[in-house]
Amino acid sequence: MSTKKRILFIANEMSPYLELTEFAETINRLAILSNNNNLEVRCIMPRFGTINERRHRLHEVVRLSGINVSVDDDDFPLQIKVASLPNARLQVYFLDNEDLFKRKFVFHDEDEKWFEDNHLRTVFFCKGALETVKKFGWPPDIIHCSGWMTGLIPLYLKTVYKREPVFAHSKVIYTLGSVTFSENLGSDFSRAARISDLLKDKELSVFADGNNLAMMRGGATHADAITFGEADDQIDPSLVKDFGKVRGKKVLKYVASDGDLTEYLNLYNDLADN
Repeated sequence: MSTKKRILFIANEMSPYLELTEFAETINRLAILSNNNNLEVRCIMPRFGTINERRHRLHEVVRLSGINVSVDDDDFPLQIKVASLPNARLQVYFLDNEDLFKRKFVFHDEDEKWFEDNHLRTVFFCKGALETVKKFGWPPDIIHCSGWMTGLIPLYLKTVYKREPVFAHSKVIYTLGSVTFSENLGSDFSRAARISDLLKDKELSVFADGNNLAMMRGGATHADAITFGEADDQIDPSLVKDFGKVRGKKVLKYVASDGDLTEYLNLYNDLADN
């Protein structure tokens, strides 16, 4: 039986599949570094239509098929694909759905218009990622979330999924980054995000504005530890002020993607041991 600590990276970008910010490369390096330092690693990200399945050798995981993710009274079939991260012996799982992700753009169309269903895509991805881990039957010690699209996951882990055996000992880290979109997830977002009656208005209130800043603030608020994925001058000043030092939470300041990332390993091990 394996005694390795398990770390799950959940991100909306990761090199070489999708690179929107510097942290895409950092996640790649962290996954490989963790894998090379006796941690058992898995990664989950959306299968955006911009990701070339042939080039990156994605293939469907048949044994994980059959999951339906309910969001805002609709059921969305979840298709799970997998690829091996180049130059590393670890797997990246891609969450896909015909209606939500099979388009050749990420968050905006060819005319730079914000997709009106980005709120559904966000909730689908967050809930789908946690349902996928349940299907794995693979209890992670650490769940490291990065990117605004993962902002709901720390809250879901502390509420809806709190009693799930697979997450019983999981600690969650959230990485803060720069604001990458100026639009809003819309008035229907709060309703869609309420995936269970276990969620209270007070717990969801931090996400109420439905913007990039609110998603990151919500993720950091409900996480066990916080890291900064970019330099302070690239991050909203209110996030730097409120989360640069938080009583009762470990905070890791910015480390460049080409810098020494061993501080992350120390954070993972410290959290897993406590």
